Amino acid sequence: MKSQIEIGTDSAGQGICVDVEELLATRLLVQGNSGSGKSHLLRRLLEQTAGLVQQIVIDPEGDFTSLADPFDHIVIDGAAHSVREIEALARRVRQHRVSVVLALDELEVEQQIRCAALFLSALFDAPREHWYPALVVVDEAQMFAPAAAGELAEDTRRMTLSAMTNLMCRGRKRGLAGIVATQRLAKLAKNVAAEASNFLMGRTFLDIDMQRAADLLGMDRRQAERIRDLQRGHFLGLGPAISRRPVAVHIGNVQTGGKNAAEGLMPLPQAEGEDLEALLHSELAEEAAAPARAPAPPKSAPDLERAITERAAKAEPAVSGEADAADDYLREGGAPNPQAGEDAVPRIIAELAAEEGATFQSSAALFRNFATRCRQQKVPSAHIDMVQFRRLFAFATAGLHELEAPLREVIERLADNVPDDVLAPYLALAVSAARGDEAPDEDELARVYGSSSPSRIRRLLEHMERQGLIVVREEFGGGRTIIVVGLEEPAGAVHAS
Repeated sequence: MKSQIEIGTDSAGQGICVDVEELLATRLLVQGNSGSGKSHLLRRLLEQTAGLVQQIVIDPEGDFTSLADPFDHIVIDGAAHSVREIEALARRVRQHRVSVVLALDELEVEQQIRCAALFLSALFDAPREHWYPALVVVDEAQMFAPAAAGELAEDTRRMTLSAMTNLMCRGRKRGLAGIVATQRLAKLAKNVAAEASNFLMGRTFLDIDMQRAADLLGMDRRQAERIRDLQRGHFLGLGPAISRRPVAVHIGNVQTGGKNAAEGLMPLPQAEGEDLEALLHSELAEEAAAPARAPAPPKSAPDLERAITERAAKAEPAVSGEADAADDYLREGGAPNPQAGEDAVPRIIAELAAEEGATFQSSAALFRNFATRCRQQKVPSAHIDMVQFRRLFAFATAGLHELEAPLREVIERLADNVPDDVLAPYLALAVSAARGDEAPDEDELARVYGSSSPSRIRRLLEHMERQGLIVVREEFGGGRTIIVVGLEEPAGAVHAS
């Protein structure tokens, strides 16, 4: 699965890419005055990463609601929900990995800030089993992480600063990658800005903002003047996900648009003064007396929760249809492959699991690949649904098929009570214990789990121990013994240095 997306070109016309996996680990800060192309940059980033990673957009102006139609984002109207509903929706967003836009444009400024803070806090406090990777984009971040209190109530300021600090400082461990955009660095809380390792700096004119931007980009005072001269849509980028040295980026085109007013000059209406006055005053009293037109009712919280759940489940029937198509050849009278015995499906899944990078692909992509291979080899596979495929793929990834039948059957019985989200690393430990091998190291468990973070595996081991699946015993010499509950000693223990 690719992790590079192109956001624009440099001065020589060469593409400038962003490494999405690196971005998830290192976060991004975008700065630019009004009219510098900051929202255009965010839109380009969101459009290019749609389908690669879950996206959660905090949108105070309602500019990003246009992502809903082409990219299937769900729009949550912050003005339509209570505090408890906002928190419940945030929990469901994390659980079902649905991309959403939290539109706050119908709220007063302080209510926008409180609503966003509650939503971000609920995302942050999601259960460990829902810590999936997600980009969290916060536009106009100086509102939600102000450097000074201003006119905000003190409790509101503390709430929003806590939520934004958690997102940028501690969110990475929970899969949340903050992308904050601000008009002025001087107005953004320093402890929020300091946590970003990637920067895209657009045009700004005030000396204090130019100097802070230059400091972040590693530029001296003379070079900082470049920031004042940047054209609209041009940014200076730096960071492990972008470039190791400052690079000029001209942001590419986008598919969707915001709701900005038309820009540029337009001809004025051709009419005489009396006609214009008549346009303003005719039937004025009747219009003032007419009742205000009520806006279209927003979706209720139950409707949104249902939409989020249905969107998450939509992928499975789609790929199940492709699995059914793999048997069309046989249904239409085609002869099955004479070499396709009972072991044909496990063999295809084992081949798929053995490919480099397979565990890092989504279940839907793996299932489509499986269905295609079955069709090519004329192997019936319609009896394998998505849920069964996930478990068979985990068995193959752990090498369970290589064990003798008695041990394999014992581990399969134990695996019946293991949740799907930890099944692959659990099986890897169980298979190693059954063989009497050393425990897989954290890098190997991370590969089996489909993660590039060994630290996540340490948390996963703690999670499995709390569920009673394993027992971890730390040794004084720095080693570690992991006992798989349900397997008899000595085969039930694996050791790691």
